[in-house]
Amino acid sequence: MFKHSLIALSLLALLTGCSLDGDDGATGSQGQQGVAGQDGNDGQNGTNGSDGQDGANGQDGTNGTNANSMLEISLVGRAVLNAESPEGAAEIVAYQASKKWIYAINSSGSAAVVEVIPATSFDTAALVKNNEGVITTTNLTSTMTINLNDNTPGDANSIAVDENNQLLAVAMAAKTTGGAGQIAFYDISGATPAFVKNVTAGALPDMVTFTHDGSKVVVANEGEPAGDYSVDPEGSISIINITNGVVANTAIQLNFSAFNTKQAELEAQGIVFANPTGRTINGKLINTTVAMDLEPEYVTISKDNRFAYVSIQENNALAIVDLSDNSLNLVGLGFKDWSNYTMDASDKDKKINFKKYPGLYGMYQPDTISSYTWKGANFIVSANEGDGREYFFDAADEADCTAKGGLDYDKDDGCLAYIDESRAEDLTLASNFAYLNNDDDDIGRLKVTTVKGDENNDGQYEALYTYGARSFTIWDSNGLVVFDSGDQIERITASVHGAQFNNDEDTNEGDTRSDAKGPEPEALALGQIGERTFAFVGLERMGSIMVYDITNPYDVKFEDYFYNRGLVEDAEISGDLAPEGMAFIPADKSATGKALLVIGNEISGSVAVWQIAEK
Repeated sequence: MFKHSLIALSLLALLTGCSLDGDDGATGSQGQQGVAGQDGNDGQNGTNGSDGQDGANGQDGTNGTNANSMLEISLVGRAVLNAESPEGAAEIVAYQASKKWIYAINSSGSAAVVEVIPATSFDTAALVKNNEGVITTTNLTSTMTINLNDNTPGDANSIAVDENNQLLAVAMAAKTTGGAGQIAFYDISGATPAFVKNVTAGALPDMVTFTHDGSKVVVANEGEPAGDYSVDPEGSISIINITNGVVANTAIQLNFSAFNTKQAELEAQGIVFANPTGRTINGKLINTTVAMDLEPEYVTISKDNRFAYVSIQENNALAIVDLSDNSLNLVGLGFKDWSNYTMDASDKDKKINFKKYPGLYGMYQPDTISSYTWKGANFIVSANEGDGREYFFDAADEADCTAKGGLDYDKDDGCLAYIDESRAEDLTLASNFAYLNNDDDDIGRLKVTTVKGDENNDGQYEALYTYGARSFTIWDSNGLVVFDSGDQIERITASVHGAQFNNDEDTNEGDTRSDAKGPEPEALALGQIGERTFAFVGLERMGSIMVYDITNPYDVKFEDYFYNRGLVEDAEISGDLAPEGMAFIPADKSATGKALLVIGNEISGSVAVWQIAEK
């Protein structure tokens, strides 16, 4: 386990070279005057006394010390689910304050289950570092398993807890593409969770959350297509009312069909559409509408319960739902100009190689989002992971794939139906990119979209658009950028980890993700500690957490950085890998009396509990 403070390093650099010696001591006092001789007959006066010695010099002042973070961060709890096959065993987590239970979706087996992990006490002595300084031991364990498929078919994607009505909601995706998913509700007021009912949602419910007052459940239904686009359900948002603790039997379904005639207008706002419209695949002519293409990903609720903000990741968009009348609006998030920042764009240059790239833009494409208020106004915080589209379907061989309209054949993946991704070196760049070699030493390896950038459709790209923004962003309620972390995340991890920066989540090999979304901010949680509001940003690939003080969205400060994973080149992976979901626990709801951050780590199958305390 390691914890670093880059603020400390910065202040130390500022102090370097400053004289910190103490002032010289004061001069010693004058010695006493000699005593005059007695009068004699014509006697002489006595001689003057000699001066006293100078006082000793004062001691040197103490050297200045490194500035400290205002937070003290330590790993206090850890569980590993399905240790024999941990990948997918811990992804999305939730917390029930009344019992101090952690709920974690376990998707590593054939059945959909939720593990219940008591967080009532933490034996931190059991958490022992190995020779790499990484904690791989555990002190928490699952004491109860909810077998979701006993009451609801399908796979679990998301969970949420409501303390008002003591309810657990689980988003369950149908087994068949395009089938309506379910939200499974459980009463968690008793000794064991008790199934209440299923409520039908949209296609592929990907995230579920309660309003803060427990009066509604809001669901993002992603609606992904089948591998050959033969089925492409509309993305949608479901709203389920809860009245006096009773869950409604049906959901209100909001769709985006009203925007089907507005694609050009939406694209001008920075919304991206990527699909194989106009092609015939597997015998079907594809005609994808705006509503079919939009894929809602994640939901956050405003503090006053008035608005639901929904990230639409692949489309680089935000949906805003006014929950007072269920009206729906779309906001394009626009693009990040990489001529203003630096990035390492190559995984083959064998060095840390940060450069500016005029003509290169980032699609924010946020995954997790959260919200908070400042001066009574709503602000949305996003972890800008980025995501492309790539779909395969079954074919017998390469010839069969070609005959069915596929683009390429792979014996493991099958027939490629659609992809919007290319490496920059495989595209013809316009003359404004003449400053580049477009090779492994600059931008050639970078993955970019093919659906934007060729402004005049002449086969040459005047602009390049890459996936994600390698940052987190604070937006106002109009969809305008208030703060973006720029290139800080990638530069900080390079400073801390050196050649091991931009590592992957399932191997120990540095620089492997520089060509593809870098450290990949994905998980996000906001929490208040003392009088300050902090954003905790989980980096999927590095397995680490960035901490920012966002109390004032117009005066954001990097605060700290922590992680628990091994990074020795080519060694076996160890520790906590790929933070997927996080839950912040305020100090007054924690067993330790201090704030906690619960992290579900997808690759390591571990649930990590970090204590975040004021110094």
